[in-house]
Amino acid sequence: MTKKNDFVRMHVWVKGRVQAVGFRAHVEFHAGKIGVTGWVRNVGHDTVEAVAEGTQSQIEEFLSLIKRGPNFARVDESREEWEQVTGEYQSFKMKVTYLG
Repeated sequence: MTKKNDFVRMHVWVKGRVQAVGFRAHVEFHAGKIGVTGWVRNVGHDTVEAVAEGTQSQIEEFLSLIKRGPNFARVDESREEWEQVTGEYQSFKMKVTYLG
């Protein structure tokens, strides 16, 4: 059984052709398969932001996934920040962000 201390939290931003290519749906689907919890959303016009909690190996797999994206995406750069685990998420969801 995994203890809470075994979990880590990663906040990540990816920039490039990551909108209108199914990027968030791709991340949400595969994050669920990996077993991480958290969220993903659009930010601006060329950036996707995500927060994920899970074991170290799950987060490493998640980072690989989000840096690759779906077939028609192109990730030009990424930024990651380790954060304190909160345990606030029960699953991994796509947040709806309205771009004005």
